[in-house]
Amino acid sequence: TSEMSRVNAAAADGPVSMDPRLFEILDRSRQICIDTEGGFDPSSGPLIALWRESRLAGRLPTQQEIDDCLQHTGIDQFLFDQDAKTIQYKSPENELNLGGIGKGYALDLAGQFLKSEEQENWLFYGGFSSILATGTHKELPGWPVGIKNPLFTSQRLGTILLQDCAMSTSGSSVQHFRHQGQRYGHILDPRTGWPVSELLSVTVIAPDAALADALSTAFYVIGIEKALEYCEKHTQVGTILIPPPAQGRKLSPVIRGIPNEFLFLDRDQLLSQ
Repeated sequence: TSEMSRVNAAAADGPVSMDPRLFEILDRSRQICIDTEGGFDPSSGPLIALWRESRLAGRLPTQQEIDDCLQHTGIDQFLFDQDAKTIQYKSPENELNLGGIGKGYALDLAGQFLKSEEQENWLFYGGFSSILATGTHKELPGWPVGIKNPLFTSQRLGTILLQDCAMSTSGSSVQHFRHQGQRYGHILDPRTGWPVSELLSVTVIAPDAALADALSTAFYVIGIEKALEYCEKHTQVGTILIPPPAQGRKLSPVIRGIPNEFLFLDRDQLLSQ
């Protein structure tokens, strides 16, 4: 947003005030970054730009270029004043962006408006990265939303019923590139600066779309063990984590925090549990 650009341009010179809603979502991004041990990081824009420019040039970034970017990323480079609602950057090279959470937050604001109008049953679809649903759909106890097979994205792996919650899916099955025969996904680990590839896809169910948005990226980065630890601490969050199958084997999703009566998977596509 232009407001975000203004903050990025000025905050290295001193504390900058902003629209209260912008401060709210930036501060929430900061907290999610802390809670996910840096798996989600709103300061990783320079890394994303470096990889985009390198890809367009037909090369990988050098480790030195990545290290230079990492000098200016990390949430500890930003000073949040909760009382004054201001942010100050430590360096002119710092920047914050809402790329990993902004679409979900926009859905949440739209949902708040519908609730204020006493609309009880609705679903907002912002692509698979952001879905927000409230109430029920016809005779069902929730809104049915398909879950894609990350190996064959035209196939549906199953259906989940969303009721008063949000869903977000992250993966690199669609956005990726190849360099010298090696496949690189578009999701970067903000802590190392390199793409991550441990999982095929991550689906997160959370109370609001901003959180689901951020956590689907974070879980993809931090991997199965850390994602499950997060869900144990935050019981309102559920997840479907899909690791790559062994050669010739079927998918074996790791599922936490999603009741069986709301999740219907195509067992023919899954490894017997």
